[in-house]
Amino acid sequence: MVLLDYCPSPFGMRVRIALAEKGINYELKEQDLNNKSPLLLQMNPVYKQVPVLIHNGKPVCESLTAVQYIDEVWKDKSPLLPSHPYLRAQAKFWADYVDKKIHDAASGLWSEKGEKQEAAKKEFIEALLEAQLGEKPYFDGDKFGFVDIALIPFYSWFKACETFGNLNIEAECPKIISWAKRCMQRESVSKSLPDQQRVCDLVWEMTNGLRVH
Repeated sequence: MVLLDYCPSPFGMRVRIALAEKGINYELKEQDLNNKSPLLLQMNPVYKQVPVLIHNGKPVCESLTAVQYIDEVWKDKSPLLPSHPYLRAQAKFWADYVDKKIHDAASGLWSEKGEKQEAAKKEFIEALLEAQLGEKPYFDGDKFGFVDIALIPFYSWFKACETFGNLNIEAECPKIISWAKRCMQRESVSKSLPDQQRVCDLVWEMTNGLRVH
């Protein structure tokens, strides 16, 4: 089992968390996205992006697809998706919502100014699913699961979002911050997420046109 990844990628963090939740050993091959390896280009010739999970020599691309794959192959260990078809469909819907909304909105916090940045703020806060979480400990109720895995990696980007977007996430979404701190108590999460300051520094490098290492 090999994972091609880039440490600050929230999408790669999802796969690392899922593997840790299942107790699966794997080899991590960190990628330089400025100089993509032949293995990455071979295993993901369509998007040429991380993460790529390689199992028995075969690649599984796209983070949510990889998490579902992990859950299905090792279904006897700590299920990540609900067993009921309707609840599974709902979990996939909200994870897909996060996938489509939060990354672009977060990027807008440091790439846009004025009205466009304000629009990005609104979209980012909505994408955090405060209302969807409600009073539950996790999105699936009492159990850490698929939607939690989809969203929690972006917690490592919160400091950058606040710094560049002039935003107080806890003031806007207190339940999400409490949920994030609860998730961070899990070893699978705490060991998979990089330090928030490191990510903030990375964003500063990107916005100032410096080469990302």
